[in-house]
Amino acid sequence: MSAFPSRYEDIDWENFDWQNPPPELLRHVVEVGPMPWDNPGPRQTGDVDSGSEGGLDFDHIDFNDPAHLAMFAPPGAPVPKTLPPDQVQEVGQEVQATTAQGAPRMLARHGCQAASHRPDFEAFRKESVDQRYTGTGYRDYFMWPYVNLEDLSKPKNMLLFLNARARHHPSDFAAADKAATNLGLVTRAITPLFLNEHTMIMNGVTNPEDYGKLVTWDDHPDAFEWMASRKQCLPGEGLLILEVQERVLKFLLDFCKAVLQDISRAKMTSDESYPVRPEPYMKTELETNGFESLAVMAAEAPYRPPARIDFARIELLLEAKVSAAKDHIWALREDPDYFSGEVADVRGHRQEILKDTRGHVHPALRPGRESLFTARVVGSLMYEAYSDLEIYTELHRQAKELRLLHQKYADNILPGKDLPSDFLDRLLTFRYYLDKAAKGTSRALGRQTPSSPPMRKFFVREPPSDPNSSRILIVGRPAVSKTKLEGQLLWLLGVLWEDGQRLVFAGRSLVLDELQRLLEAEPKAADLISSRVAGTISDATIISQCQRQLDQFQPWAMGYDFAFVPKEEAISKSFESWNKSVSSLVQASKDQNFVGMARLADTSNRRFFYPIDKRKTKENVEALRRAESHLDSFWQALDKVVDAHCDHLRGTAVRALLSEPRALQRTPEWVDEVPSVAAPAATGKRQPEKNTNDGVEMLLEPLSTLYFESQKTTAVTDHRAKPSPPPAKTKTKTKGQAKEASVGPPAAGPGPPSTEPSPKIKVDPRSLKVFRTLFFNPGVTSSPGEIPWQDFVHAMTSTGLFSAEKLYGSAWQFQKLDSESHTRIQFHQPHPRGKIPFTNARRMGRRLTRAFGWVGEMFVPKGE
Repeated sequence: MSAFPSRYEDIDWENFDWQNPPPELLRHVVEVGPMPWDNPGPRQTGDVDSGSEGGLDFDHIDFNDPAHLAMFAPPGAPVPKTLPPDQVQEVGQEVQATTAQGAPRMLARHGCQAASHRPDFEAFRKESVDQRYTGTGYRDYFMWPYVNLEDLSKPKNMLLFLNARARHHPSDFAAADKAATNLGLVTRAITPLFLNEHTMIMNGVTNPEDYGKLVTWDDHPDAFEWMASRKQCLPGEGLLILEVQERVLKFLLDFCKAVLQDISRAKMTSDESYPVRPEPYMKTELETNGFESLAVMAAEAPYRPPARIDFARIELLLEAKVSAAKDHIWALREDPDYFSGEVADVRGHRQEILKDTRGHVHPALRPGRESLFTARVVGSLMYEAYSDLEIYTELHRQAKELRLLHQKYADNILPGKDLPSDFLDRLLTFRYYLDKAAKGTSRALGRQTPSSPPMRKFFVREPPSDPNSSRILIVGRPAVSKTKLEGQLLWLLGVLWEDGQRLVFAGRSLVLDELQRLLEAEPKAADLISSRVAGTISDATIISQCQRQLDQFQPWAMGYDFAFVPKEEAISKSFESWNKSVSSLVQASKDQNFVGMARLADTSNRRFFYPIDKRKTKENVEALRRAESHLDSFWQALDKVVDAHCDHLRGTAVRALLSEPRALQRTPEWVDEVPSVAAPAATGKRQPEKNTNDGVEMLLEPLSTLYFESQKTTAVTDHRAKPSPPPAKTKTKTKGQAKEASVGPPAAGPGPPSTEPSPKIKVDPRSLKVFRTLFFNPGVTSSPGEIPWQDFVHAMTSTGLFSAEKLYGSAWQFQKLDSESHTRIQFHQPHPRGKIPFTNARRMGRRLTRAFGWVGEMFVPKGE
């Protein structure tokens, strides 16, 4: 064995075996000099016995005494200090507070007392009006609701908060901080002080010394107009903003001091030691998760610099809704299976389904009155589909005009100046229409939610005074206990569909945010939302997102109400004029108009049985053709009813869609193989001869024969208009073999299919499986199956052609990246299972074909 080094600096400490120290080391340590326990006297507990060969008596070493452990330290090293366990734990907690796990404790210690997201909303629900008026117990919650443990404990939010407030002047946040106190102000939980004939300058400040400056109306000619138009603040409002910002900055400063407690103040603020660095880059949600999330963007917004209005985003959101509304009408007219499912869904959400307070069924559901109930279902189906297209088309038109005007006046739109008058007029008009559309989604929630299958246990009807009336009064079912979660969900939905004072106080965006958070956090709450109600929530969120964008147009957003007053009459008259077409749809949807044709929509007798997912046999093809024929008969009858009650749909988006020379695809007839006498083959057996004249015309029918033919007549008689060509007839080769009589995706337009080869898109195996189901071809894929939703999102984004964004409710939006228009398309995530059935996948494939020209053979495995 080699001799142990005699000096500490000669020991190889990097490779030292601390579990088995050599005896030479221990002897060397003991021989270095006197130790505390070497003093003469009687042996005490912890004394060391060197043993027979100069070794140590480990049984008598007190490992809790640092003086004993100092024997292993170099000569002259200080003896460690000791701390009791409770102090050690406290120090450890301080260190741990710099991590995500310890953040809540540190946040609470430095002024963040609210535990949950939007504590002001929680306080609003807890306190009565009298409690708030006499003095709320939650003033801090109403003052700075974004300072709470739940949100700031998330990984990015505190960093975003510090970065935003450190790099931007408080003036940039004045409007946002004022908006954050809105719930406290409107509910009187916060009452700002009053000072007459003064205005406080808070917005658009370029000189920091002017921030918070108090100006009398007599001293400045514009001071009163600034206050009245809300360009600047009342003194009480300004003081509230300053109080919030002072507390926010102190909170952030204290947090930084605690995290950086080992750095002196002088060194921390020294430009030499810690110079100001460029703003760091943080990965986006798209880079982290593969898709954007509207919920995440809304949650992070209070901690980022105030966003600027994005009229292009508004336009594209609404453009996607217009496209979805058109595709819905298209699918209702083209696909018997989709039509049958929608009829069943509308039927299942009609309020007649609920029993009354006496336990009786509705008169419309009694035997012999089936046609009346079916007529109401047909009316609802038609009205919802057509009115959605009208509303979103008009909103999209206005959003496009606003975007163009905003570009036109971009150089003249400055915080200290008034908006151009024509731009302001369009802005206020758009805001008014959005508000009307939002109220429409609230009414839809009120109609659908109580009678939806998961919610029926909570509601009953009042018995109708007139058995023929369609008026229904819904009340809560008595003596039905609710869990806390169920009560919270029903409260939020009730605030939305009642559209009353509670919604005015809380704000539609806030209630929708809270509803979305609840549905994402609590699966049991999501199970209480049917797919139809989820779709309506998504619609409400699209409108709310547009309204939120307008509210970000500061400082002018604070003056919307003031500017609207002199223009209200003209804007309301404009809306009434436009709304006549929607009102006529309401009249056309009345049950008496559809009673005579209700049998055409009866789904109980397999009229719309559509075995599109089955192997193509003669029987299945005939079934497909029967269902398509029944569907065509229904829409021909409905078109005549609507045409008679809606002035031929003149000037409507529905009329424009139904008049387009776009085509529905219909299944061709089955053509058997024709045997013939031919020369014997080598086997000596007679061989069947293929039919050389086996082409079968596949008719691409118009969406509406009524309006398409009318449009052709109008175009021909009008010498200024160019006649629209009729849908072309294309021929597809079919034989008496099952796999070749399939129904593929429809043509993108009325003309014959293009002969140019489709571009190839290389995808991974996971994506290829998805696209082969979306564009199912029995000659390529043996049997179609379900698609997990996450696989669909992966497939769309992995092509490199789309980015994904999760909206609220069940809606997702996919934006095309390789086009100047950035076209978007929306799909709804299946609820509640999260898997896309084949029939739905097939319809999604058809939408992709119509929107982007995609077909199945475009997608090939990577490496080919």
